[in-house]
Amino acid sequence: MTLTSSFALFVAMIVLAAIPGPGVLAVTARSVGSGLPHGLAAATGVVFGDYVFIVFALLGLVTLSNLMGELFILIKYVGAAYLIWLGVTLMLSKPQNTSGKAVAAPRYAASFAAGFITTLGNPKAIFFYISFFPAFLDLSSVALIDAVIIFAIATIAIGGVMAAYACIAYTASTRYSNHTGSRWLKVGSGSMLIGSGIFVAARS
Repeated sequence: MTLTSSFALFVAMIVLAAIPGPGVLAVTARSVGSGLPHGLAAATGVVFGDYVFIVFALLGLVTLSNLMGELFILIKYVGAAYLIWLGVTLMLSKPQNTSGKAVAAPRYAASFAAGFITTLGNPKAIFFYISFFPAFLDLSSVALIDAVIIFAIATIAIGGVMAAYACIAYTASTRYSNHTGSRWLKVGSGSMLIGSGIFVAARS
């Protein structure tokens, strides 16, 4: 990859990650509902979901997606159902003191899964890697160093944006933690998650 194509891919991935979508909502919901570490765990899941698409792109995404078409459909609906479940859970949750006891460790896996599954079922990500990703490099002649650069770009661009969303959401939730605003923040976040889940399920 040339410096120009690397920079163009970096900017494109930042824009892709920054546009609000199911991944952003999953990250912010985990930050609001369970705290910053869970938001960052969800952000890590989002990045790993993109890793899957990058691997598919490097190996021939179109062929693999055709072979695994039914699996992608299943993942899409699982991701949509998980988003809706997260939204309902968040709306029904009771306000908690941020100084309370730590959340059990196994829930970090659930936060990671929220980001990971949501990304795999996200039409925006699928469209990007099928339609635009090949424009940045010749997929038929990708060297090992090119693959390393691509994964590094994805980690910094997508991971950085998602981590920023997690921090912003957590800051907003703590600011209103002792307020009636906390309740409305959770209801709003939960509603967006439910809507996002319906959107993912409805998209072809």
